[in-house]
Amino acid sequence: MIKPVSAVLLLLSASAVAAEETRQLDAHEHGVGQLDIAFDGDKIAMELHAPGADIVGFEYAAQSSEDRAKVDAAVATLARPLELFSLPVAAECSVVEASASLESEAEHGDDDHEEHDDHTEHKEEGHDHEAHAEEGHTDEDHAAHDEEHDHEEHGHDEHADEAGHTEFHAEYLLNCADSAQVKLITFGYFDAFPNALELEVQVISDSGATAFEVERNAPTLDLRDLF
Repeated sequence: MIKPVSAVLLLLSASAVAAEETRQLDAHEHGVGQLDIAFDGDKIAMELHAPGADIVGFEYAAQSSEDRAKVDAAVATLARPLELFSLPVAAECSVVEASASLESEAEHGDDDHEEHDDHTEHKEEGHDHEAHAEEGHTDEDHAAHDEEHDHEEHGHDEHADEAGHTEFHAEYLLNCADSAQVKLITFGYFDAFPNALELEVQVISDSGATAFEVERNAPTLDLRDLF
């Protein structure tokens, strides 16, 4: 894994206050991701955030080999920015650095697995109905116990659903011979990820921070007014 592109955060943070005022993205809305683009001389920094469902079709922590293969393939695709965001040939841009990852996947997976193991052990060691009957427990006691046990299982399922949200994060740094030629960006992103419907884009340039929406049915960002 290529180490994070610190230059991206440096460039984007320069106009963080203005950018926050233009951002209208709802938190973790399926189908909608966020792309930040910063122009600084001959450098272009980009940072992408997208829900797991947009990229691989699910948001739980990958468990099966098939799910892990999808995540690996998605990360590899996200690490090729010029295939996802096509820039004009005249700008002569090349990738200096690129990184992509699925955030919190391992953390959520470990937590869910530990909870499941603890719950199974609890059932095997302490809740044999016949043993309870010999000790004098009534049918009503068993019914109450079963209801409590079902409630615990339901609570675990809800916790797993809440913790299962994952997000892909990618950072890019490009070098361009003439960044002023980057007047149109074509989004191959939507072809690569069929579940993605929209990207909320904020562009930081000498003109300040400007917000755009790029949708699947109109996958082109027009920046001609910025140059």
